[in-house]
Amino acid sequence: MNNRKLLVAVVLGVLVIAAGVGVRLFSPDAAPEEVLAQGQRVPVFQEDAGWLKVPAKWKLGNVASVAVDGRDHVWVLHRPRTLPADQLAQAAPPVMEFDAAGNFVQAWGGKGSGYEWPQREHGIYVDHTDHVWVGGNNNKERKLPLLEPINDDQILKFTRTGTFVLQIGRSDKSAGDADTSNLRQPADMVVHPKTNELLVADGYGNHRLIVYDAGTGAFKRMWGAFGNTALDPDRRPPASASRPAGQTGPEHFDTVHSVRVSNDDLVYVADRGNKRVQVFTLDGRFLSQASIAPQTDGLTARTFAFSPDPQQTLLYVGGQPEIWVLDRKSLTTLGSVASPNAHHFAADSKGNIYTAETEESRSRKFVLKTSPIGSSQ
Repeated sequence: MNNRKLLVAVVLGVLVIAAGVGVRLFSPDAAPEEVLAQGQRVPVFQEDAGWLKVPAKWKLGNVASVAVDGRDHVWVLHRPRTLPADQLAQAAPPVMEFDAAGNFVQAWGGKGSGYEWPQREHGIYVDHTDHVWVGGNNNKERKLPLLEPINDDQILKFTRTGTFVLQIGRSDKSAGDADTSNLRQPADMVVHPKTNELLVADGYGNHRLIVYDAGTGAFKRMWGAFGNTALDPDRRPPASASRPAGQTGPEHFDTVHSVRVSNDDLVYVADRGNKRVQVFTLDGRFLSQASIAPQTDGLTARTFAFSPDPQQTLLYVGGQPEIWVLDRKSLTTLGSVASPNAHHFAADSKGNIYTAETEESRSRKFVLKTSPIGSSQ
């Protein structure tokens, strides 16, 4: 197979015009510059095969999440307890740091003194102060092998070398969507540098976006879909017959699976179960939403990344079986590129994308080769 055929996404370049009609397909054999000359509006990526260099003594379980820090180092969070029984002794520590070339830097994590490590690792984020945040989504009703029958209702903060700093919430203590002291199987998190606030996609058990002070862990505010109050399913009134303009679709979040904040202070929430993205101000005022391939069977609003230009012109929305490329401001779908089965992904300062693939127990690097907005390599 030649290098051109290895281009992830040379398109499968599905241009979706306006409401989704008028689909064009570009040949996978076309060079990136040829594709863009034909009018493609989505980036072209190429896999950097063999990028991740895990030390030979270790094995990875399900890779749940990935984050990129200010050095463009890549942090991989995996689930050691998902390895087969005969490989458990070779399990790598759950948190692993690699440089941009995929060279191993360090690893740490797991049970320790003074904190409750999650039973089922789910999300990782490295903030602007180099602190590492970790959350989990174990549900005791799952009754998964090797896991204790407790819910992951907490988020942990560590230094980059693994020293424990802060725990928000307590394991198995959530009282639901109204509880501001505990999470309930949180899926993802981000720290906004301008306000030093931790925004949590809370997520699997709850149905909300919740905000804490990233330094002290103090609760600040929270909201549900459309900026309304998040309510547990058994407390929700009948659906409203009269709703504000633009508030179409389910009135409540389903699985709040990812959150990111743009350079211009907009909050993007991936409502995975409802196949949509909702956008808010930092104080929770609803601005807009977009459905992400609602006709497909896959999980279409699963994870986010922004294009690397200062304006963050493009919003990448990851799911199955594609990465949907949106104009960030208008939320217009410009097209899609072929996608690995990424549970989470993250982008570095050059626009390269790193995946966390649970089923395949791996992380991969996809190098940005050509972009319609520049910043290509």
